[in-house]
Amino acid sequence: MLPGERNLMSDSLRTTLKELPPSGKLVYKTLEYEGPLTQGQIASQSLLPARTVRYALSTLEQEGIVTEELYIQDARKRLYSLTTEQTDESKESASPFETTVSAD
Repeated sequence: MLPGERNLMSDSLRTTLKELPPSGKLVYKTLEYEGPLTQGQIASQSLLPARTVRYALSTLEQEGIVTEELYIQDARKRLYSLTTEQTDESKESASPFETTVSAD
């Protein structure tokens, strides 16, 4: 973050994340960077055991930070993503210096 640039993460979210176990923080960051993932994909990306990922996801769900949806490609699985409020804050906190290139 550059000097003078504001971090738009809400104080309540910051406080909640501080109180989470390290696995919960890692799962949160994984979902923040990678977007919606299944439990297996989170375990693969974060290198955490499946049991630890399950615990972290249940903790994040209880706190209202993560939502669970049906994974359309395989109905036996669930897709986990940050709640809409969390993803909106992440987009707002993106660097103003980032640019997108379109393929015209």
